[in-house]
Amino acid sequence: MDATTPAETAADDADPAAPAAPRGRNRRGQGERLRAEIIDAALRLLDELADDEALSMRAVAREVGIAATSVYIHFTDRDALVLAALEHCHTDLQRAADDAESRAADPVAALRARARLLGAWSREHQGLYKVLHESTLNRRTDMSFKEEMAQRTTAAIRRCMDAGLAPQADAETVSLDLRTAVHGAVSLRVNQPDLPWPPLEEQLDRFLVKLVGVPPFAQ
Repeated sequence: MDATTPAETAADDADPAAPAAPRGRNRRGQGERLRAEIIDAALRLLDELADDEALSMRAVAREVGIAATSVYIHFTDRDALVLAALEHCHTDLQRAADDAESRAADPVAALRARARLLGAWSREHQGLYKVLHESTLNRRTDMSFKEEMAQRTTAAIRRCMDAGLAPQADAETVSLDLRTAVHGAVSLRVNQPDLPWPPLEEQLDRFLVKLVGVPPFAQ
């Protein structure tokens, strides 16, 4: 998933004169391929717009090069499309965090790698971060798929405690404190980028030291 490719904004959707490029009848298996293309296009536009309500089905259709009716074959409305796109994005992000953690030498390095990867992703995909965590979609629909990431962070913290590399405590409470701090640091950077922020990696490490109790990162 590459959500950083420049794309048309929904404001351009006011011009109905731009026809979609014609596509042939879908062969076997091409329906799922088209659905994936629609999701990828929605993610690119959402990353640019940083607002799910600014997205339109016609803008997505134009990005893919199909008629708007073809989008509705796969998704009943905009919320359904955005929700599917965010869940796909979240799954990819979760897989990347797990991969980063698996390459670490010990539980603390694994937790740090997870936190840094999520921080780096939020910096590179600020629009998607806002839609995923700050949009009204969070109140309008069920986004419980995000709970899996929280559970894996809690498990990573518990492994640090079990290995004697962090003080014993309620891992779920510590995880909530850590996630609150990290999301606050990321959200403030996204919404107030002109403030004199320290490097995010350094701030994340201070959170890990102060909230989880792990040793500081050795330069």
